[in-house]
Amino acid sequence: MTDYRTAPYAALVLRLALGVLFLAHAGLKIFVFTPAGTAAFFGSLGLPGWLAYVTIAWELLGAAALILGVWPRLAALALVPVLLGAIFTVHGPAGFFFNNPNGGWEFPAFWIVGLVVLALIGDGAFALKRSPIGDDRA
Repeated sequence: MTDYRTAPYAALVLRLALGVLFLAHAGLKIFVFTPAGTAAFFGSLGLPGWLAYVTIAWELLGAAALILGVWPRLAALALVPVLLGAIFTVHGPAGFFFNNPNGGWEFPAFWIVGLVVLALIGDGAFALKRSPIGDDRA
């Protein structure tokens, strides 16, 4: 049974946590690996280098949408392909556990679960612009 008094705040906490994670992930690409270094890494995987810049922008926009609560359910779903791409190109071949060399797919898969849960549970409290989908009680 769902507690409709607290569910919006649970969704808010989840939304903020996911947004901060994406902000940190984009920050890693910008400040540690640098955009050019990230593009070179994408190239080493056989991906076009320009996709790194799209990925960084997508992560930043998605993080902002989640943190601010701008269509959060849609933002959550829109971020799933970024993580699937990470699993299929880098983390999948490294095995399941994230402490494996090159990090396994354990953490990105769990991150996807969190995004799907947010999309299912609702926008959460204090969303600036509610998602145009679903019956949002949370």
